[in-house]
Amino acid sequence: MAYSNLQHFIDTLEKEGELVRIRSYVDPKLEIAEITDRISKTAGGGKALLFENTGYDFPVLMNAYGSERRMCLALGVNHLNDIANEIEALFKLMSSPKEGILDKLRLLPKLSQFASWMPKVIKGKGACQEIIMKDPDITKLPVITCWPNDGGPFVTLPVIHTKDPNTNGRNVGMYRMQVFGPTLTGMHWHKHKVSAKHFAEYKKLGKKMPVAVALGGDPVYAYAATAPLPENVDEYMLAGFLRKKKVELVKCISQPEIEVPADADFVIEGFVDPADALIWEGPFGDHTGYYSLPDWYPRFHITAITHKKNPVYPATIVGIPPQEDAWLGKATERIFLAPIKMTMVPEIADMDMPVEGVFHNLVITKIHKEYAGQGQKVMNAMWGAGQMMFNKILVLADGTIPIGDYEQLAAYVFKNLNPATDIYFSQGPMDVLDHSCSKMGFGGKMCLDGTHKFDEEKEDAYQWPLPGNGDSFDVLKEKFPEISEVNTGLLKKNIPCIIVSVEKNRKGHIPSLHEQVCSLPAIRCIKMILYVEHTVQANDLATALWRFCNNLDPKRDHFLFQSRDESTGQQFACIGLDGTRKTKAYDNFQRDWPNIIVADPETITSIDKKWDQLGLGKLIPSPSLKFQDQMYGSEAVVQS
Repeated sequence: MAYSNLQHFIDTLEKEGELVRIRSYVDPKLEIAEITDRISKTAGGGKALLFENTGYDFPVLMNAYGSERRMCLALGVNHLNDIANEIEALFKLMSSPKEGILDKLRLLPKLSQFASWMPKVIKGKGACQEIIMKDPDITKLPVITCWPNDGGPFVTLPVIHTKDPNTNGRNVGMYRMQVFGPTLTGMHWHKHKVSAKHFAEYKKLGKKMPVAVALGGDPVYAYAATAPLPENVDEYMLAGFLRKKKVELVKCISQPEIEVPADADFVIEGFVDPADALIWEGPFGDHTGYYSLPDWYPRFHITAITHKKNPVYPATIVGIPPQEDAWLGKATERIFLAPIKMTMVPEIADMDMPVEGVFHNLVITKIHKEYAGQGQKVMNAMWGAGQMMFNKILVLADGTIPIGDYEQLAAYVFKNLNPATDIYFSQGPMDVLDHSCSKMGFGGKMCLDGTHKFDEEKEDAYQWPLPGNGDSFDVLKEKFPEISEVNTGLLKKNIPCIIVSVEKNRKGHIPSLHEQVCSLPAIRCIKMILYVEHTVQANDLATALWRFCNNLDPKRDHFLFQSRDESTGQQFACIGLDGTRKTKAYDNFQRDWPNIIVADPETITSIDKKWDQLGLGKLIPSPSLKFQDQMYGSEAVVQS
């Protein structure tokens, strides 16, 4: 379905009971984010929020993509799998043998459809240019400040347009923009991103790089900007395919080399000059649930701001999961499953990115396994497939258990998993937001092959008794005072894994502790121990997994304990994984370590006081209250 503009989408959300209008004054500095955080963490992602009284001339739309239902409405489908099925059918049609004229004629309607999806540049001005700001000033827009330690207000849902100066190929991406003044922002593109490559080419040529930022319009634009497309695929072709109508573009006013959607609500035009000194940008409360720390990024100089009549400013927040971005990620998981299956890893049956893994950190993949070593083949293929190169923990399974049934699937994986032979480690490119890496953007990866094993893959000497109910593990807290909590709940579900909260107090603490723990008779049934920070409640499984996945560099932070019974020849193995904070003193970790993202007490109190005026029902306590005791100090950077 093609929306004529963002207002059309808002009207649809309201008609479907998916929108709440907030008419009381709410400050874009911290307050909008705090309200949105409370709503987005309610069952099913809550409702979209339209803040109509912001102290600015424009309302702010939040949480518009924050549920599976709203994500489907944005993309015009009943189920996200509908898109994957359509893509798979297209792949099969285009790749099937075409021997006769009738077979070839079958393709003509589809070829016509392809043409109808291609973006079109139209003449004249678009609705996005109905109003041209006389003196461009981004501070007149209700740009939100999300978290107390953010470097300032950030544009969080920008659709950023750049072009390759050599090929004129367009890229549409989404990179946060910190506001530094009326006509100056940062441009936070990472070195792996296509826009950063365009910037490098302009730098070689010694030319200023034109850039345009669109906000609003059809909601599919923001999704397309986040989609992991190959470099040579135009994001507006994907948008056209999703909306079943081509995207109409118009040339910018002050940067005519760049075209933007005619139906956008706002367009911010400008340039990045390679000759400029970089600007110190950040910190920013990011999708990992931690602050991404400040660094040097290019300056974006604003030359024009245009907007339609009665525009709406769209924004989002990211932070401790779940947040709105989880549903954007779920759409990508479903939509791009078919292309991965059809073109790179045909044995994939299904794929899932649990919200606790914040996208790249944890990916579960189900395969059709037909021969020994196929798991490793899939592992290598996936780590070489586009943005999957950033994946940290890959879990492989097969069989008939639904991939979303985490408990049953985990029991199956651990039943098949030998920690001594079925866990593989590698290293390579990582997301630059991954703070656990010893070197920025480069770190370890781990694959747990939980598929059933053929005879060639088995090591029969290893044996583990069935896990009990966990009662015998009280001895850990008695024997090791640094252990504050032990989660044995998984044992009752036939998952031989425990989670241990530990206060690290010396060099080599976790590996030596793991060896001592594994020497105890009670541990003989355990295949894996996850160690988390003592401030983290091990029995809060979702939080413990989120913290663990963020803090682990698998290649550096794993410890395999093995023993052998000389009388029987039976072998035992248990792997320990250190998901605690890394410091210079205890781990020789040389990078800054970020804090988790928590709202400040003043903002929490302010929202509590005005909650009854918001029309959001019974008071929802701040999610940040749960995490206040897990912080180290109050700054974005943890002091080692």
